[in-house]
Amino acid sequence: MAIASFARRKASLLVSKNLYNSSDVLRYSLSLTSFSRGFSSGFEDNDVVVVGGGPGGYVAAIKAAQLGLKTTCIEKRGALGGTCLNVGCIPSKALLHSSHMYHEAKHSFASHGVKFPSVEVDLPAMMAQKDKAVANLTRGIEGLFKKNKVKYVKGYGKFISSSEVSVDSLEGGNTVVKGKNIIIATGSDVKSLPGITIDEKKIVSSTGALALSEIPKKLVVIGAGYIGLEMGSVWARLGSEVTVVEFGPDIVPTMDGEVRKQFQRTLEKQKMKFVLKTKVVSVDSSGDGVKLTLEPAVGGEQSTLEADVVLVSAGRTPFTAGLGLDKIGVETDKVGRIIVNERFATNVSGVYAIGDVIPGPMLAHKAEEDGVACVEFIAGKEGHVDYDMVPGVVYTHPEVAYVGKTEEQVKAIGVAYRVGKFPFMANSRAKAIDDAEGVVKILAEKETDKILGVHIMSPNAGEIIHEAVLALQYGASSEDIARTCHAHPTMSEALKEAAMATYDKPIHI
Repeated sequence: MAIASFARRKASLLVSKNLYNSSDVLRYSLSLTSFSRGFSSGFEDNDVVVVGGGPGGYVAAIKAAQLGLKTTCIEKRGALGGTCLNVGCIPSKALLHSSHMYHEAKHSFASHGVKFPSVEVDLPAMMAQKDKAVANLTRGIEGLFKKNKVKYVKGYGKFISSSEVSVDSLEGGNTVVKGKNIIIATGSDVKSLPGITIDEKKIVSSTGALALSEIPKKLVVIGAGYIGLEMGSVWARLGSEVTVVEFGPDIVPTMDGEVRKQFQRTLEKQKMKFVLKTKVVSVDSSGDGVKLTLEPAVGGEQSTLEADVVLVSAGRTPFTAGLGLDKIGVETDKVGRIIVNERFATNVSGVYAIGDVIPGPMLAHKAEEDGVACVEFIAGKEGHVDYDMVPGVVYTHPEVAYVGKTEEQVKAIGVAYRVGKFPFMANSRAKAIDDAEGVVKILAEKETDKILGVHIMSPNAGEIIHEAVLALQYGASSEDIARTCHAHPTMSEALKEAAMATYDKPIHI
């Protein structure tokens, strides 16, 4: 043990210099050794050590413990749940819901016979509700750790060997955690852009966008991916003029092209503006606001855009800084992702990696699946994650959810296919609640009717999509879904009708 070893060295030095007698030195040495035992929980050999307590890490730790493996989880934040729970998925969904409630109260309640003189935003109360949800969930994970007997070490961990992690404790001091198997689950960080300094005040990341103290009059979002569109939606509903600047030709490039175009039109109706194929050359925040200099992505005449706040949402990058990967020889690719095999093992024996630090979609639910499968492999079982079956969801209103291949991808592989579509304007539940903007689109192989991809734009699309995920996982046909009884009236009936349209004809259109 590091402190005990220090005690012995210090005692030897004191004796050699005749500063204390042997009995004093013995008491000194024993006291330091005793002190070190207060930090000894991490010193014991673990079957599994997880570095990172986000969705991938904490799920891996719990699953390992459930499989009977002695497990310790190290988390630098001091609060479990990672980016997702603390400054990502959960707080953003809290604000998306709260802002949607405000927007509905202001624009839709009257048509449902609910009237009141005025409605206003209490931003501090909205933020407090978000913070309460986050705090409750992080405490809940700690409770799950205790229930499953997972040891929790709060601090920044770095490798000192392939079986040892040195942890600088948040409470001060250092401890060494040993493990037969170590899983790197440190997630990702905000991707920065050249020449743009994020101060989390006027130029913010998604973290800062979740904690603004006032509603900006003008918000510019750099990047038209999931995060940018979701956070743009929050502040647009609350009254901000939102402009999204995107270098590429499309918003959310992973989305099916036809659905994407309809989705963009919907967001534009919500008064979000889009400037595509455009590069941000510079951002000047020296004045009262922020001034952006733009130019076409292919080069050309520059223009300017002014804002009160700029959200930099250009993607995320694997977080591996300071982990000591080079010290133990863990290989990474050219963008910093850790290279693993099909069992999530790195090139270093006993060291594994999951989630955002390895290739694949940077999604919390993907990281969770990685964590479970990785631990199952470690335990001598079989794990499996199919990245083609990982659903994606944009949590705007309406939501967009999809799984499997887009029509562009199906065309690219040269498979003969059929398309079935059904609009929510023809869905009775959607019409009854006066929220009927959207569509379900299904792609199926022409010869076998096997479903290749499902794309949904609708309220609660993120809930409806899981029937499609299950269908793809088991190789179902569109007729399988079409002949499955769906409760009436439900939004899910649109999926059934789209399936009917794929292999035959729908009923209600």
